[in-house]
Amino acid sequence: MTKTWIIKNAHTILTMDDTRRELNGHDILLRDGVIAEIGESLSIPLGAEIVDAQNAVITPGLVNTHHHLYQSLTRAVPGGQDALLFGWLQTLYPIWAGFGPEEMRVSAMLGLSELALSGCTMSSDHLYLFPNGARLDDTIEGAAEVGLRFFPTRGAMSIGESDGGLPPDHLVEDEGSILNDCIRVIDRFHDASESSMVRVGVAPCSPFSVSRELMRDAALLARDKSVFLHTHLAENDEDIAYSLEKFGCRPGQYAEDLGWTGDDVWHAHCVKLDGQEIDLFVKSGTGVAHCPCSNCRLGSGIAPVRAMRDQGVKVGLGVDGSASNDIANLMDEARQAMLLQRVQNGADAMSAREALEIATRGGADVLGRPECGRIAVGNRADIAIWDINGIESAGSWDPAALVIAGPDKVRHLFVEGRQIVRDWHMATLDLPKLIEAQNRLALKLAG
Repeated sequence: MTKTWIIKNAHTILTMDDTRRELNGHDILLRDGVIAEIGESLSIPLGAEIVDAQNAVITPGLVNTHHHLYQSLTRAVPGGQDALLFGWLQTLYPIWAGFGPEEMRVSAMLGLSELALSGCTMSSDHLYLFPNGARLDDTIEGAAEVGLRFFPTRGAMSIGESDGGLPPDHLVEDEGSILNDCIRVIDRFHDASESSMVRVGVAPCSPFSVSRELMRDAALLARDKSVFLHTHLAENDEDIAYSLEKFGCRPGQYAEDLGWTGDDVWHAHCVKLDGQEIDLFVKSGTGVAHCPCSNCRLGSGIAPVRAMRDQGVKVGLGVDGSASNDIANLMDEARQAMLLQRVQNGADAMSAREALEIATRGGADVLGRPECGRIAVGNRADIAIWDINGIESAGSWDPAALVIAGPDKVRHLFVEGRQIVRDWHMATLDLPKLIEAQNRLALKLAG
């Protein structure tokens, strides 16, 4: 059972509900993992713990729609810092081959803790390599210790260098084994309930690292199991050129041909989608994980988020892997999304509130979790509380414009009514000890 909490006298609540209400001086009651009541001067239930939010802005928990948590062990690797996507991957594959179960678990816990401190309550993860006995189970177990709502996806690579792919042959898997393990992890971990803390997706790494047959079979398997599909798509010019050369069509058409569009599908990046592909995503209900910092870091370009949003594509934010960002801070990601659309389309192209909406309800909708990402009675008790007494908000005439002038580290964070961050520190684990373990493993990998 979770505690009963009452959050009192909030300076501002950015609800992100269906009418985008902004409330001042209101309280929020959290009970049994749900937002039970919102109002002014709510009575305090017997035994409830009180959180004073008089000098705070409250938002729904932020939602991360694309990550590679294992990469938090390989930040700022020499040789990969200034490379484009394909060269960057070829630099890092040999390092990642040295991972095992401990590396996967520790890196997931570290990455999720970093996200939590940036206000994130739910994160997906795209794990597509399993060296030395590593399994998706390792990251799921780590996420349970941290306490974030988790959407791990069972990724895969099946085309190695000898067959014209990018990864070394020893990092790819047999396609039959891939599909069998997808079934195993879905049957063991996937929970479709509204209160679910773990949902599992099927996620071949990319069209250039698996076969056409695996893409098709993965889609069929996911539909049979009623789970979501995820992969990388149209990330940069190299990606488009590969698709045209190998498949004779653009990535969007390739995805459509193999069953990879629909309201149970979301694609990462989509920097190079053209007008026809955007229209395809609108009509099919396909979602997009926008990763602006990673797209900048790898020189991939600026995704057409304004066009996608205007036409009705579901868009959420993703921090992407910590080896290509290299920071997992969703509030920074929201700011970067806003700034890039302004660079591309003008100063009025995206407001601070729209960027925050993409980071909250936008991401929840991409992941098929409309019970999250908004503050409304009956929704899950996933709440971020931002202190506006600090230097970041000093002098701000609009404290609710957090993306323009506000903290990027959360004061308190609740997931399913459990406190994960208390007074800017992780409440569920010993973070200094975890950092020590992370650095030890990174030094071992560096040799």
